[in-house]
Amino acid sequence: MSKPSSPRTTFRHAALIGVLAACGLLLAACGDQKAATPPADSKPQAAGELVPCPTVESRPPVANALPDVSLPCLGDGPDIRLSDLRGPLLVNVWAQWCGPCRKEAPYLAELHVKAGDKVKLIGIDYIDTRPDLAVKFAVDQHWDYPHVADRDKQVQQGLKIGGPPLTAFVDAKGAVVYVHRAPFTSQQELDQLVREKLGVTW
Repeated sequence: MSKPSSPRTTFRHAALIGVLAACGLLLAACGDQKAATPPADSKPQAAGELVPCPTVESRPPVANALPDVSLPCLGDGPDIRLSDLRGPLLVNVWAQWCGPCRKEAPYLAELHVKAGDKVKLIGIDYIDTRPDLAVKFAVDQHWDYPHVADRDKQVQQGLKIGGPPLTAFVDAKGAVVYVHRAPFTSQQELDQLVREKLGVTW
């Protein structure tokens, strides 16, 4: 014959059941939060602080053009088909997690101010899973030009990207005339390359 449970044992069992029930409610709540997480391709709230991507006219392909891929705007605006772009243009591949990208960032911002409309710039945020941090980085660096996002390495093969930073120099016909596969180490270096590769002075 089994011994009847004491009131203390019964209380412990009831308390344990209560704890397990509370854990179940917490897990259910966490599941709801996870389901409410915005999808990866949603726009960060601060995206509107970036320069909007322009509508680019569709153009016939040219030799040595940028990769024929369309990338979504990191800020507001339409997707951009890279092969439609024409220069004089610098296409800078960057990421907010990239240390060398941070070091060269002020030179790109300064070039945009000095060259004005003579040289266009566009950034490609590369394999970045945190678009919110990417937007913050671009805003903090005063990059007042459009940026697109490439999370799936769509431009990797076409530009032969080992990793960011990388900058492609595009002429008025849309041909890539030079690719700089390293960070710029000074404003003088960047300015001189623009003059030499694109023939632009200011």
